[in-house]
Amino acid sequence: MNPIVIIPTYNEKENISLMLQTVMALPERFDVLVVDDNSPDGTANIVKAAQVLHPRIHLLENGKKNGLGGAYIAGFKWCLEREYDYIFEMDCDFSHNPKDLIRLHAELLSGECDLVVGSRYVGNVVNVVNWPMGRVLLSYFASAYVRFFTRMMLADATAGFVGYSRNLLQTIDLDKIKFRGYAFQIEMKYTTYKLGFKIKEIPIIFTDRTAGESKMSGGIIREALFGVLSLRFKKMRPKR
Repeated sequence: MNPIVIIPTYNEKENISLMLQTVMALPERFDVLVVDDNSPDGTANIVKAAQVLHPRIHLLENGKKNGLGGAYIAGFKWCLEREYDYIFEMDCDFSHNPKDLIRLHAELLSGECDLVVGSRYVGNVVNVVNWPMGRVLLSYFASAYVRFFTRMMLADATAGFVGYSRNLLQTIDLDKIKFRGYAFQIEMKYTTYKLGFKIKEIPIIFTDRTAGESKMSGGIIREALFGVLSLRFKKMRPKR
């Protein structure tokens, strides 16, 4: 029942060392895979230094900047080649509380779901700290937009703090996942939904980063906006 958390990085030198220390100190054992997209600020070197003290820390240098989706797909494939039963996604900037990994893991261990989502909006409660109101509204209504067009009843379809069972990731044809920005998160959830796997949301508190720079851009927003429309016409089939 070995769990691992994938942390994608691009210029996260302000956060990565403390994040790794925090995950290593959790009362429950989690391995970590950092997928670094050739950060020019030396993030990968900090990870390599941490590996000397903690053999449960792994580094996948993903070459050129491939986007969020590209980093996670590479990470999923790396984990599936090894003996990991539960695979998690988490941001490096502490917007996701590493302590919540234990709660997400417990939901997967229960067998009641195949994909667990750490949700900012479940129960019609907005659990977001330090975001400007415009960003909160953009995120909240993005999930409403996804629900309308996909009929997938998730409160937080764009959430990036999630956990997968090994069986789910082995069933999804990862080479057919095409989005690389935040639409990747929507596509993975929608694929899970269409393949008939169980999804569960649990509430988390999301806190905006205090160090480093956000990766949000206009191109990422456009991909999500128009990508949701294309998902309705995508045929979802399990991997052969």
